[in-house]
Amino acid sequence: MVSKAETSTNSMDTMKLAAAGALVLLGLFAFYYFEGQSLLLRVVGLLIIAGLAAFVVYQTDVGKRTVEFFRDARTEVRKVVWPSRAETTQTTLTVFIIVVIVGIFLWLFDMLLAYLFKLVTGI
Repeated sequence: MVSKAETSTNSMDTMKLAAAGALVLLGLFAFYYFEGQSLLLRVVGLLIIAGLAAFVVYQTDVGKRTVEFFRDARTEVRKVVWPSRAETTQTTLTVFIIVVIVGIFLWLFDMLLAYLFKLVTGI
């Protein structure tokens, strides 16, 4: 009995998602079909249709889970302790200095290998 309820919910969600997709396609078709009209009106109409499609998607289980995911993500981002400007500057300078030192080391190592290669091959 439970599987029937889940199947009907899934089929209804599928129908709602298909309807939302059809709305978006209809909006895009109308946007280009009425190209002689004002661009502002066409964009407003497209935004209204996109809003309706988003509302229809939100009515599905997938839409509600997606919105919940973004709410949770926003909550987690608020919990992050962001570094201060001084910490960011110090870290950036440290990384820059290390990159320069490693670059010089690799350059010298490459020169050494090139010199050894010339010795061995006699070129």
